[in-house]
Amino acid sequence: MHLLPDLTKRVALVTGASRGIGAAVARALAEAGADVAVNYRAEAERAEAVAAELRTLGRRVMAVRADVSQGAEVASCVRRIEAELGPIDVLVNNAGIALVRDIADLTEEDFDRTLAVNLKSAFLCTQAVLPSMQARRWGRIVNISSGAARGAGGIGVHYNASKAGMEGLTRGYAARLMKHGITVNAVAPSLIDTDMTRVRQDNPARRIPLGRLGTVEEVAQAVLMVIGNGYMTGQTVQLNGGTHFI
Repeated sequence: MHLLPDLTKRVALVTGASRGIGAAVARALAEAGADVAVNYRAEAERAEAVAAELRTLGRRVMAVRADVSQGAEVASCVRRIEAELGPIDVLVNNAGIALVRDIADLTEEDFDRTLAVNLKSAFLCTQAVLPSMQARRWGRIVNISSGAARGAGGIGVHYNASKAGMEGLTRGYAARLMKHGITVNAVAPSLIDTDMTRVRQDNPARRIPLGRLGTVEEVAQAVLMVIGNGYMTGQTVQLNGGTHFI
């Protein structure tokens, strides 16, 4: 029994994969043998650089632009991936935004945009890949949540709501798709060393019992773990350096 998944001949889509956690997950999937679609919305150069790196591993890779909060763009994106790489076996819903807002400053537009990018996108992408997964009776869906789904967090109530909704979406799909051979899990990282945490002035590592920020590679490792475990579904894996235990 292999402890890491063998994704040879599998096709994976990672949303928001031009940098940070998404890029690390795309790299890990390629190292596990998958052909990978690197989704991005605005950062074409970064996405193409990630794709070029993955091709050096001998994988088929494409960078594909789509605003995954828009249904028509998601449908077009999936059609392009299927035409070039084949049906999608693995979906990692990673795309998200983190607009830091106090309650008094939070606008309806901020709330709607956060829910659309962080939560609605996961719904749209999942719906788009399900028909082929169900037809082949195999699929792996991983949603990138956050510790903010269950704790206060430092971004705002809109972000809390979007990530808590993503975990509810995870459980709902998992319950309905297990009979089709499809697992759905979430990975919830907190305080990972990314662009978002590097610009903060409050030294967030001081709040972590382990004494350091997590790495994007550690998040990718957890994603591979849930993909490789066909008996695990509907679960959320926490990565927070001992900040809390839930």
